[in-house]
Amino acid sequence: MRQRLGIIITIVLALGVLVAINSLAYVQDEKSQDSELAPNRSSYNSGSTGTRALYDFLSEAGYKVVRWREAPERLLAASSPKVQTFVIIGRPLVSIEADEARSLLHWVARGGRLVIIDRRPDDSLLPPAGDWSITTEFVNYPSLGDDPANAEQMTKDVKPLRPVQPTRLTRDVGSVQSSRFFSAIKIFTPDKDAASKKPAQEDSDFDTILDEEPPPPEPVAPLAADAKSAGNVSPAPVVHLATTQAPLLVDYRHGHGSIVLLSDSYMVSNNGISLKDNLRLAINLLGGNPGSSSEGMIAFDEFHQGRMTTSNAFVGYFAGTPVLAIAGQIVLLVMLILWTRGRRFARPVPLVQVDRRSSLEFVATMAELQQRAHAYDLAIENIYSRTRRVLARYAGVDYNSPRAEIAARVASRSTLTAHQIETLMRQSEEAINGGGISERQSIHLVKRLREVENALGLRMRSREAKQTAQNI
Repeated sequence: MRQRLGIIITIVLALGVLVAINSLAYVQDEKSQDSELAPNRSSYNSGSTGTRALYDFLSEAGYKVVRWREAPERLLAASSPKVQTFVIIGRPLVSIEADEARSLLHWVARGGRLVIIDRRPDDSLLPPAGDWSITTEFVNYPSLGDDPANAEQMTKDVKPLRPVQPTRLTRDVGSVQSSRFFSAIKIFTPDKDAASKKPAQEDSDFDTILDEEPPPPEPVAPLAADAKSAGNVSPAPVVHLATTQAPLLVDYRHGHGSIVLLSDSYMVSNNGISLKDNLRLAINLLGGNPGSSSEGMIAFDEFHQGRMTTSNAFVGYFAGTPVLAIAGQIVLLVMLILWTRGRRFARPVPLVQVDRRSSLEFVATMAELQQRAHAYDLAIENIYSRTRRVLARYAGVDYNSPRAEIAARVASRSTLTAHQIETLMRQSEEAINGGGISERQSIHLVKRLREVENALGLRMRSREAKQTAQNI
């Protein structure tokens, strides 16, 4: 017992040390602050660079939103939910592969809506729009001293932006506030010389456009599925927001769907969504009507934010916490204990021999054999021999004395009659000597013998009583 107590104490101490180590590691990870150099734009992140505020608002406002944690190929599956808008915010932690980009653009061409909110999006997600190509270019770079939680520092010397023109994306938007680190969207024709590649709209007020470029069309509703209506829409990008340097928000057609590009992810972050009309703009970008059953879902890309769907729901629920590490270490300790307990570490000790023999086993066995063989005469003989012996002792005569003498002497010293005692002894001797007797008669005869013994006060010892009960 003392050895087992030591093992138990060791296990408890080891578990305590493991829990402490994992807890300290988890706390240290939680204390890490968001940075604009490496922002976490996940909708799970409630920090200053995350987008949880936007997701929670849309969810509580009745919009059908979902965190997409599967590969983009699942958007094309017939069994997948009806996703209308797919949102990619910020530089993904997991790079977007070429096959994934093709699947995503194929989904857009079939009528989907891709919203990219990033300062430097992946070029594979920005296909050409007819004769125009779209890319982004950094204007200012964040530094280690920039605090994304400080709105004044993030928007220093940046004036609120008003919509360039009234469109569906700028509906009910008076002005929006961007950060100092927005990117300039470049729209150019790739067939021009590299030196002549200029933004399609580079005038400071964006009221005029280069003569060689056609004017952008007025915004239209989402394309219908029929090819006739698709052929009447120009693929030229439409500018909705712009600074004095370059566009900030554009959208253009791709197949039967559309691609929306906003080059400042700070505007939809937890710390920037509340500035000016940034929330109203974000709602217009994502589209849909709250609670409308005809509208599809708004899917926030969490797959490329490192939140892939795991094969086990339990593992996915505790992802990012020390619970999984603690559970794995506990399992390892249990396996180690079972392995060590299953190995002999001392000389072999013989097993404990349990003495299962009992003094009543023989009696019980004989009684069962007699009952199965219907040998009731043997059972009466075993009981009558003891009764005759105690009667002879009570009468003060020899065991082999005639039963009439034994009965007379017993009757003289008790309330029993000699005839009663002699009759009982005679019936018992006749049954022993081969007289026919049934099981019921034998039980009745034994019962009368016990009554005589009780009447005379001839009590049996406990061992004999147990043997008699087994015989009966």
